[in-house]
Amino acid sequence: MQRRRFLLVTLAGLGPAVRAWAKAVAPVSPILHLRRAMFQGDPATGVLGLPAAALPGPDGIARPVIAAEDTTPEAALLRRLFAAGQAAGLSGVLYDNRDRGHSALRPDRFPQMTRIVYGPDLTDLGYGLAGALRFPAITLGNSSTAYTRRPNWRSLPRLAMTAPGGPARTAADYAAGALYVYPEHRDHDGADLFPANWAYTTTSQGSSGSDQPFLRALAMILAAFPAETQARMVALGLVGSTVQMVLRRAQQGLRGNAAYLSGAAHPSAFAAAALNPAAQVALAASLGPEAIPPAVLLRVVEEDFLPAAGLLAASERLFDTPGAIARIWRDMAGRRQMVISAAATMSPAGRPLAFRWVLLRGDPSAVTITPLDAAGRRARISFGWQSPRPAPAGFGTTAPGPVSGRIDVGVFAEAGGPLSAPAFVSVMLPPELRQYEPGPDGVPRLARVDYDAEGRGVAYDPVLFWWAPWRDRFRHDPAGRLLGWTREGTRPGDPSALGDHAADGTRGGRPVRYALRPAVDGQGPMMTTQD
Repeated sequence: MQRRRFLLVTLAGLGPAVRAWAKAVAPVSPILHLRRAMFQGDPATGVLGLPAAALPGPDGIARPVIAAEDTTPEAALLRRLFAAGQAAGLSGVLYDNRDRGHSALRPDRFPQMTRIVYGPDLTDLGYGLAGALRFPAITLGNSSTAYTRRPNWRSLPRLAMTAPGGPARTAADYAAGALYVYPEHRDHDGADLFPANWAYTTTSQGSSGSDQPFLRALAMILAAFPAETQARMVALGLVGSTVQMVLRRAQQGLRGNAAYLSGAAHPSAFAAAALNPAAQVALAASLGPEAIPPAVLLRVVEEDFLPAAGLLAASERLFDTPGAIARIWRDMAGRRQMVISAAATMSPAGRPLAFRWVLLRGDPSAVTITPLDAAGRRARISFGWQSPRPAPAGFGTTAPGPVSGRIDVGVFAEAGGPLSAPAFVSVMLPPELRQYEPGPDGVPRLARVDYDAEGRGVAYDPVLFWWAPWRDRFRHDPAGRLLGWTREGTRPGDPSALGDHAADGTRGGRPVRYALRPAVDGQGPMMTTQD
């Protein structure tokens, strides 16, 4: 994928917020002042790591686990647990605000957390999407920013999913105990534009400030774990996955495993009304070290998604990370298959593992999941082409979910305790209107495809997809073999692309070469031909 330049801006004016926030931090929370010279670079990844020796030690000041003026039931519960020695609190946990105070967690809310302050030589690296810096401690962070320059505007989570190296860095942060919250900012309103699902970050429904309730919830969950549990989570690299399980399992109105294993429990973006802080604090506090759930680790064993497919011969393999695998359906086949293994998953308590494979989003009649062993360590997933449909409505909202062209399969592990946070296998369909018909052998064959997403008013990601002013009608022989297609225009322009094409893609005996015209006039990139 070609690198593109974006404009990063806050979602509202900063005003005097930066100065007020910096002034307020000093007397309330411990502060970690960072300079570039404190970091060590990783030659393999380019990530700058802070050595553990650079972290501040205890200062001997007794700070409350949560502000005294917070009189909510969940705050009272957390306060009682901490006073009784049953909750670890937040000493040693870092808070990383990455929008220069625009939507910062107030320093008096959780005084035990150490607040990161970036020096002048880290101004850019301390802003926007996390991933360039890594810290040797549990880190809670946020950035209420987005890339707003069209046509490639996107929220920070969508940027992380689509930027070169973004998924790998985000997955590594998650494994290192980093918990970041970002707003979906227009990526999850009428249409869900996220090409994948994952638990690596928490995405809030809304724009500036929508991250605040989630920062509070995550801080309370972290503080509520028993000290032994928190320490073991850190040692095993299971902070992120355990916090995500608690956040998702204790949503408002969610009852039982069946609800937890539904698409409603795992949307691309969470509504603040879904939060249930008192239940989340109670669940976190109830987890002894032996009850820490596994983090599901996935690997592709077999697949027919290709390294080059479609008219542009672009990759269908968006990313492979341990807790999330993402594919883009570019090929014309009507069915696709993958065999996925979760056998690398480790049981924290050494108990036997079993796995649940669940369709969280998509057409149930078009997706088949077949476990390949008794414990479900491997499964074969068959995907049939399907039209976009409303995503499951999340908990805490009565509004229908946004229209989605994505299929999500969730993989959950159990080892005698609570079900784990999900790992995901996602397949994103292009913004094409396709019609398949059954062939003589029962395998669906493509009959028609309309590429004019702009003409149909379909929302799509211009970094991943394109449009063209054509539709194709495919011809097959009685045995179902492709003979070719006839290309018709959907609007004036690019007549050289039209006409009859042979099965090998040639037209009039000559090969057809394709290229993209850059996005202009608010439209995404347009496919063109070069004869």
